[in-house]
Amino acid sequence: MPQVWFRPYVWMDYRLALLFTFIIPIILLIWAFVQKVEGIQRLLMIYWRVASLLAITVYLMIGGLAVSFISGLIARILIPISLWFWIDINDEIDYQPKSPLKLIFTSWRWAITIYSILGVISFAPFLGCAFSENSLKTPYCSVWLEAPLMFKDYFHHNSKPAFLGFLGMIGLVIYVVYLGYFALVKLGKHGRSATP
Repeated sequence: MPQVWFRPYVWMDYRLALLFTFIIPIILLIWAFVQKVEGIQRLLMIYWRVASLLAITVYLMIGGLAVSFISGLIARILIPISLWFWIDINDEIDYQPKSPLKLIFTSWRWAITIYSILGVISFAPFLGCAFSENSLKTPYCSVWLEAPLMFKDYFHHNSKPAFLGFLGMIGLVIYVVYLGYFALVKLGKHGRSATP
């Protein structure tokens, strides 16, 4: 398979995603629970619900499903929205006394927002890969599938890609139903307040 010039950048993006979307937020969540900082806990729990679309996208890519390019782009859009949308949580975090947790959390929130915006801009040209199954066989699109397939080799060695893609589709359907319920029902009742 011919190499594409942007392959190192794709792999760098996956490494940054692992750091910004998984490692740092899990450390922050544990820290917030230990410190009993409820505002940060609640916002990070919302973040994890929204960011689960990234995990679903990985499984869709393992299965070689073109819809993964759409779900990946939507995840990059929804993550920063989920971190800044809630008026009550933002106020609660703003009025907390200064602490290392608050500083690192705020820094991460800004960093992942910038990372997500740049990710949307750089990933948008690949959205065409979502509209043709044959395009996934081209180096231009298949380069995005390399890291998910490596993940499969490490963690699901004996599973077939089609089965993992099927699990991804089930996850996507559940995610879309939950997101639809939130947008049509909960958002209308509670607005930008995360407190029921």
